[in-house]
Amino acid sequence: MTTMLGAFVIGTPDPPALADFYRALLGWEEVEREPHRVRLRSPERERPGLSFQLEVDHAPPVWPQRPGTQQMQAHLDLQVDDLEAETERALALGATPAEHQPQDGVRVLRDPHGHPFCLFLPGR
Repeated sequence: MTTMLGAFVIGTPDPPALADFYRALLGWEEVEREPHRVRLRSPERERPGLSFQLEVDHAPPVWPQRPGTQQMQAHLDLQVDDLEAETERALALGATPAEHQPQDGVRVLRDPHGHPFCLFLPGR
């Protein structure tokens, strides 16, 4: 039996809007779009993909975590060649910087719906 990661799914109050952000950020293609679900994939391969599903009661996670708050269950790490340029591009697309930046060579940002993600340089 072979098992492989098919997709990473992100809950959001507006799947089409958040998919548009990540499609622009990653340069990926849209494979499927419905009001409650959108799926993206890399132009080079079908899987793994990135999907967005409707979560009507979505509460953005708090990061860094604090007891009694919505915890981050997962986040995306995106490798970039130019950290400053890609950070600026992500901000122009609608990301916001996280207040806490834990280390050099990594930028923690939040997507337009509050999910943390990291941009990092090779070797990090």
